[in-house]
Formats: sequence, structure tokens, C-alpha cells
Amino acid sequence: MTLKERFRKFMPVIVDVETAGFNSHTDALLEIACIPILLDEHGVFYPGEALNAHIEPFESANLEASALAFTGIDPNNPMRKAIAEDEKTALRRIFKGLKEVRRSEGCRQCVLVGHNAHFDLGFLNAAILRTNSKNHNPFHQFSVFDTVTLSALAFGQTVLARACKAAGLDFDGNNAHSALYDTQKTAELFCHILNHYPMLPNALHNEPTNVELNENDAT
Repeated sequence: MTLKERFRKFMPVIVDVETAGFNSHTDALLEIACIPILLDEHGVFYPGEALNAHIEPFESANLEASALAFTGIDPNNPMRKAIAEDEKTALRRIFKGLKEVRRSEGCRQCVLVGHNAHFDLGFLNAAILRTNSKNHNPFHQFSVFDTVTLSALAFGQTVLARACKAAGLDFDGNNAHSALYDTQKTAELFCHILNHYPMLPNALHNEPTNVELNENDAT
């Protein structure tokens, strides 16, 4: 089975964002990381190459002090400012990279995978709207795979660190709340669940259909 066959031509992409609050329309998006999930010739899922960015707060963005204290991100740190990109540049660079992987896998759209995925999708969609990047967006607009739900089913755990521990994966709390690190650990967790919990016996019995799906269809 190929990746496109396993997920109906959708390519799972792990996404994590670090923000300056909980309101996707008013609070700054500060970091984003994306990792496509791939399938090798032996049928084993594995994390692909990461695409990530430190992002400059958009004009008039709110920066909640409590959120910055929680993530440990200082938007004014000179080292951070030296590598930070504006939202449009960062998103379009990452989207371009994801589209190249998606096309190489024969998939037609990406699906966001996250730990509390709708939080990440909300900030992603808000940034897409602000930067007029809808036509560049490779992600399904509202469908997600949530590792909170999958971890609850597989391990009875919903916290990322505890779910990783239950799966036998290392998790360093000192590196948590970095978008890249959290994305890497979520990718490992998602692959572990996919590789250890096989599909039900009747799952591959696909009924033939003459209906052509379009990009606005739900997964």
C-alpha cells in the first residue's frame, strides 16, 4: 500500500505552532513547524524532513505576557530577530516545500495532524487569511487528525509528554514549547501509533465509486 492509498490521496503533515495567546485573529503567530509523514517500501510510517520558521509578529498583533512566559519566546531577542521571517514569506516557503513532497507522493492535499489540532489549524488559517495565501495553502480547510484523540484511544493519555512516555519515546521537557521539537515528538508519536495499531480487517475493502472528489470534500 502506498501513502496515497492509505489516506485516500491525503498526505498527513504534523504541524505545531507557538503563539502569543489563544486568539488566532488577534494574537501573534511566533513559530510554526511542519513535518510530512511518509511510508517506506516495507509499509512503515516515518517522519519526513521538517520545514519550520520563526515568525515576526504581524502589525498590531497582541503579545500576551503570560503566553510568552509559558513558551519562553522573546520576540525581541536579537538572535531571534536575525532569523525571523514575516508571515507571508514563511508560510509560502513552507507551503511550497510541502507541495513538492505531496506531488512526489501522488497525493492531492495535505491534512494537518496535531496535538489539539484545531488550535494549530485555527492559527494557520488566520495567518493564511492575513497574508492572502489561500491559493498557496496545501492543507484541507477543516479536516484534521488529532493525536490527542489517538493517544487517548491507544494509551489512555492525552498530554503529549505522557503519551510519548507510554509509547516508549523520549521526551525532554526542557525542549517543550518549541514548535520544531513538539512537531518532531508528535510526528514520532503519530508514526508509532500508525505502525503498531493496524487497520481493522474490513478497512481495505473499498467500494468502487464514480464520484470524483474535489479539494473541498471532507476527509
